[in-house]
Amino acid sequence: MFEIWMSSIGTVFTFTNILIILCGVLFGIFTGALPGLSSTMALAIVIPFTFSMDPATSLILLGAIYCASVYAGSIPAILLNTPGTPSAAATVIDGFEMTKKGYSAKALGIAAVASGFGGIVSVLFLSTLAPFLAIQSLRFGPPEYFALAVFGLTIISSLAGNNPYKGLLAGALGIFLATVGMDPIIGYARYTFGNPALLEGFSLIPVLIGLFSASQAFILMLSSKSSTKNVFDLSDIPKVKGKLLPSFKELKQLTPNMTRSSLLGTAIGIIPGVGSDPAAFIAYNEAKRWSKHKEDFGKGSPHGIAAPESSNNAVTGGSLIPLLSLGIPGNAVSAIFLGGLLIHGLRPGAELFTASSHIVYPLFFSMLIANILVVIFGLLGAKGFSKILVIKPVILGPIILVLSIVGSYAINNNMFDVWIMLIFGLLAFFMRRYGFPVAPIVLALILGPLAESSLNQSLLMSGDNWTIFFTRPISAVLLVVAIITFVVPFISYFKKNKEQAAS
Repeated sequence: MFEIWMSSIGTVFTFTNILIILCGVLFGIFTGALPGLSSTMALAIVIPFTFSMDPATSLILLGAIYCASVYAGSIPAILLNTPGTPSAAATVIDGFEMTKKGYSAKALGIAAVASGFGGIVSVLFLSTLAPFLAIQSLRFGPPEYFALAVFGLTIISSLAGNNPYKGLLAGALGIFLATVGMDPIIGYARYTFGNPALLEGFSLIPVLIGLFSASQAFILMLSSKSSTKNVFDLSDIPKVKGKLLPSFKELKQLTPNMTRSSLLGTAIGIIPGVGSDPAAFIAYNEAKRWSKHKEDFGKGSPHGIAAPESSNNAVTGGSLIPLLSLGIPGNAVSAIFLGGLLIHGLRPGAELFTASSHIVYPLFFSMLIANILVVIFGLLGAKGFSKILVIKPVILGPIILVLSIVGSYAINNNMFDVWIMLIFGLLAFFMRRYGFPVAPIVLALILGPLAESSLNQSLLMSGDNWTIFFTRPISAVLLVVAIITFVVPFISYFKKNKEQAAS
């Protein structure tokens, strides 16, 4: 093993491969920071250029882009309330609140440190425990997937701040919207109204762009013409202040949260089909549940940035564990990795770690370097990224809207996605104006289809016997925790109202 690692280090530390890592990280940051260009799209753009590359070099490039693009989604999420990638949607909640207080550079610094931390933890797991952890992921069947989806959906009640009922209503709307399209079991079209473009449901990225980007653009464009105070705008944000790096004391306080979130993200990444989007929300909820200052979440808590950023970047290494060991893609990005392997005649499995160790182990080491570079470039660029806040809202709004339109159209090259984006943008504009959270809709659209298909498959397995969810240890534990997670915010809400009424 020592000889393999030394050989891998020698492979990575060549001029060509170091340059490839640098270019991959910079390209990943650029694409990840643009709303609408997800990690999947970034890798899809690049993979044709890897055909003529050496197999190790091509995987090194894909790995660097993957790590950097996931982190970069936090940049517009923090600065503009607009997640660059779907996995950064949870970062918006506290990231933009810190920006509104003038701590955008510090928020970006925390995001960079947390992203690198999560990525490094996941790479260590990937390089040392890949075969064992991949085998454990096979223990997840439909009942476990359903329980995990329900557990993720219960976070909805805690995403509404002071009023869990608003979060519940927004989540219910999201679950309803998730039912649009073909039934996953019987293939019956639901709520499509004869429109073939809706047969596959609402495409997530146009919806996400509309809910966060377009709605923010509408707010910015109207802010200078309206005196309404319940619609915030960037003109109210103070100048950038505070240090870029968290202090040693703050870093010490963030470390347990980042460690827990990184382990959670790695574990979720191992489970095929889940991905970094729910991992970020689940880590956010767990950070809030374990925090002694729950009231700070949603108001600019550094822990609210560190948790999702550690978790979604930890998914990068976790998602490659079942892919490289068993040939099972953990998410859409790892599916592109599978294509990269097959292009060069590489087959996932035990042989990949033996006969092709000179290819796969350099990938591990290069991802370690890429995550370190993410921290360095993230910290070096934080002050520069924050300069975007000096642009007047009336100018920034149309720019964001144009990018939103281009990003929505580029996904499938049709105008239908643009109209969907605009409709959801208007919906989110009015929701945010009247105090309804947007994040529960995103969460429901991500986890709703997973919960529905897993529920149907589980009942088919058991002959419509609902006890299947409680006779399997993993699903039973997840459902119990989900009930507790769902109920606690309502108990806190009633308790708070009771205390206010008494006083």
